[in-house]
Amino acid sequence: MHGLLAEEAAEILALFDEWGETDQSHRKLAHRGSYLGRVWVSPSSIRRVLHLADKHFRPLPRPGKSVRRPFPEWADYVPNSIWIYDTTHFTACGMAVLIIEDLVSRKWLTEVVSVEETSTQVELAFTQALESEGLLELVEARHDDGRVDLDVDDQTRPILLAVSDNGPQMISGSTREFMALHAIARHFGRPGTPTDQAWIESFNGHLKREHPHLLAIRDPQTLRAELAAIRPHYNAVRLHAGIGYVTPSDEHEGRGEAIRKARQAGLEHSRLRRLAWHRQHRQDRATQDPDDVG
Repeated sequence: MHGLLAEEAAEILALFDEWGETDQSHRKLAHRGSYLGRVWVSPSSIRRVLHLADKHFRPLPRPGKSVRRPFPEWADYVPNSIWIYDTTHFTACGMAVLIIEDLVSRKWLTEVVSVEETSTQVELAFTQALESEGLLELVEARHDDGRVDLDVDDQTRPILLAVSDNGPQMISGSTREFMALHAIARHFGRPGTPTDQAWIESFNGHLKREHPHLLAIRDPQTLRAELAAIRPHYNAVRLHAGIGYVTPSDEHEGRGEAIRKARQAGLEHSRLRRLAWHRQHRQDRATQDPDDVG
């Protein structure tokens, strides 16, 4: 009673021949038929007719499986060895903010607020961070002994590793020359794979979620002032889950491990203290609840 008519089945096959490469789905093909005013059937009917006619959609090619490139062996997992940076946007203000974070300690090193996203902002941010962390002296020492070459990245004795995505300002020739001049090696994540920069992506998300007023600021100077005020709180007050619930400053300055061990010792001491108290005040006789039946 509800079977498809012969002309409907023929129209379905004609639709497949004309639109199969475009729609690549029996669901889309069903809607394509009604969209063109040619046939009105359900997606399951489309699939059944195509199956009986031995017609199949050609599967789309899958992208090749890529593997994240590991950090170089010389990159020690200690503060001021690996820095990660990215640009996040504040649309109400119309500003792009380039932020550098220490990947190991999660310390927020610096930020540059600008309407542009070029190598100039990258150079300015790294210059500020190198100066604040006292690394410019090491860069000058490299110039003194002639170990830095503008044309060839020095992989033998880099100051640190800079991790980023493949943004135009990160891969530009000017940025490459600046990094080589300052003996900074570069490491790029896979294109279209933000999880390769999960540390800085997480930072950007927490920054906007914990300080939503930043998203409503329209004045660039106000945004700069607010970010400058938030940075000390983020580094020295806010406990960071990714480094064992110490502050980034604690981890960056070498106090993190001692604080974590002290917490473990405190937890064990409190556990033993509670056990001793309960053993001392143990009730030998079972107490009878008023609702208990004798």
